[in-house]
Amino acid sequence: AAGGGRKLIKGLGVAALAYGAVLLIGAASGGSDPLAPLARLGGSTAAVHEGLNFRRIKTVADLETELAAAGATGESVMLDFYADWCVSCKEMEKYTFTDERVRRALEGTRLLQADVTANDEADRALLGHFGIYGPPTMAFFGRDGRERLNYRLIGFMPAGEFHEHAQQALAAPLASASP
Repeated sequence: AAGGGRKLIKGLGVAALAYGAVLLIGAASGGSDPLAPLARLGGSTAAVHEGLNFRRIKTVADLETELAAAGATGESVMLDFYADWCVSCKEMEKYTFTDERVRRALEGTRLLQADVTANDEADRALLGHFGIYGPPTMAFFGRDGRERLNYRLIGFMPAGEFHEHAQQALAAPLASASP
């Protein structure tokens, strides 16, 4: 029994070493997705799934401008906090935001994205404005420009759950808005 345990440990060690080598090769080739480290090393025959088309914001002032513009056009708003180093953000981008149900649920919604990769002063001020520590976080705002706090989402959520969550958040009455 002890010999079998050692073989298992050695096998896991070899597998971890091999995966580490794949990650290293992927990073050296310019890849940044730990879920598909070798994606840049050759053509793909897989279908390309279109992601969501976000407008980038950097500051609280940018957010206020976008909320005012959305209010003028009668749009609700979803704000996605994102960073290049955030694995869950990459999962949302790859698996959730490419789903057709999610795209339909967010039709007529102004999609904003705060890229906080740099973690500079403006990023920290925007995160602080919402009292959040980092990505991924999604905030939903009604047509009145007020956040539906009860529907703030932190972390990864699969497409099926996310599309239902987004529909509920964007239809939520003012009672669930921030004060």
